Amino acid sequence: MTDELELGPIDIVVIGYPADAPRTGEAIPLFLDLVDRGIIRVLDVRGVSKNEDGTFSGFDVGDVDGDGLPDLIAFDGAQTGLIGDEDLRTAVEAMEPGEAALLIVFENAWAAPFATAVRRNGGRLLAYERVAAQDLLDAIDTLDAAGPAA
Repeated sequence: MTDELELGPIDIVVIGYPADAPRTGEAIPLFLDLVDRGIIRVLDVRGVSKNEDGTFSGFDVGDVDGDGLPDLIAFDGAQTGLIGDEDLRTAVEAMEPGEAALLIVFENAWAAPFATAVRRNGGRLLAYERVAAQDLLDAIDTLDAAGPAA
């Protein structure tokens, strides 16, 4: 069965929001557009908040910006089991009291045909590393500061 399953790379992101963040929901339609266009497929979504006493609790991902309107209701109940309590605890350790976070597991569906063809031809993933956007911006700034190569 798994040999026939076409899957792209799976990522998990943890997005933290300080207690005073505006939480306008501006990113939500952009995220939903990625899903609608088949670029990503959401497998798991969990929300967690860190209480003032250091404990944590989960929250409903259906209304992430707290305005009473369903934002990510399409993913309410999206739980494959890939995000466990230990993942929530790890996220909470990086959070400040009053902060909330979303943990999202998604498949890079756009890459599924390529990844499947690689596996079918005996290829296997030897390493994988995500480069942070800020690291790339810093590298570009360093190149710009150095000027053109002689």
